Amino acid sequence: MTHQVKIQDTTYAFEINDDESVIDAATRAGLMLPHSCRSGTCGTCMGAVVEGQIHYPNGLPAAIDAEQDANGQALFCQAHAREDLVIAVSEVGDAGDIRPQRLPARVAAVEECAADVRRVFLKLPGDKRLAFRAGQYIDFLLRGGQRRSFSLANAPHDDETLELHIRHLPGGVFSGYVFGEMQEGALLRFEGPIGNFYLREDSDRPMILMGGGTGFGPIKGIVEHALHQGVTRPMHIYWGARAEPDLYLDSLPRQWAATHETMDYTPVLSEPASDTQWTGATGFVHEQVVRDHPDLSGFDIYMSGPPPMINAAKSAFASAGLPSDRLYYDSFEAAPD
Repeated sequence: MTHQVKIQDTTYAFEINDDESVIDAATRAGLMLPHSCRSGTCGTCMGAVVEGQIHYPNGLPAAIDAEQDANGQALFCQAHAREDLVIAVSEVGDAGDIRPQRLPARVAAVEECAADVRRVFLKLPGDKRLAFRAGQYIDFLLRGGQRRSFSLANAPHDDETLELHIRHLPGGVFSGYVFGEMQEGALLRFEGPIGNFYLREDSDRPMILMGGGTGFGPIKGIVEHALHQGVTRPMHIYWGARAEPDLYLDSLPRQWAATHETMDYTPVLSEPASDTQWTGATGFVHEQVVRDHPDLSGFDIYMSGPPPMINAAKSAFASAGLPSDRLYYDSFEAAPD
């Protein structure tokens, strides 16, 4: 059965089938609504049901509680429609030619960046190119219907290959394959691009871009896109890692900062080795952001990385005056096996 979904205070509307989520239906209709993990754990897709009823086929998702549900809030990556809906979301846009598609790709190169990080470069068949926004991600399609999500680390103008930064997770199905068996020429299948994490180019506010671990990957893509587009807004890049070797491409943001007057770079180590000469910032990366910028009311912030960092930063940045609609993030939620 088909229902209609209208987005409050806009002219946007789309049809939704009983067996798909609001986000999936919007994407199929060529609209971009806020979302990231698509598993109901990050909360990026939170909005409100103004009219109509929804339901969650798999029960109430982790990122919403019973009180929020009772008050009409919803996670649209998991919500299905029972009838026609009117919904409210923080932003909506036309995806244009950027639609998720399923494609094959071969591994063009693998680079060891750190003991537990690889840069993987994928080549699409023939002269095909993937239209995407810097910062979005792709899902690798595995046997048994499993998926594994990884952010694109290159900018759209540099799309001869797709670049991914993959960390080895102990027991990880896909990362174990990458570190143990995968070789150049291996054939993979993926779906993408996915996600609402990308540069908002209609703003003139200074930007803070914060990555934790391999969360530097999508930050790299966004920065390279901004530089290619001639963006002159001030950009302060923060990269949080445990120890110095985990800053696996440290020379790149240092080069950006050295060659662009409007750019700063601050690496932050949470567990610097006692036998090193590290003299840089230490502690949690989001705390360093607030130390450097105690008033965040005039900034746009982009951040990507592990959920504990994302959740702690959301609270800290709000306390420092950052409006919620100027915070864009991609939480690297672990996929269940």
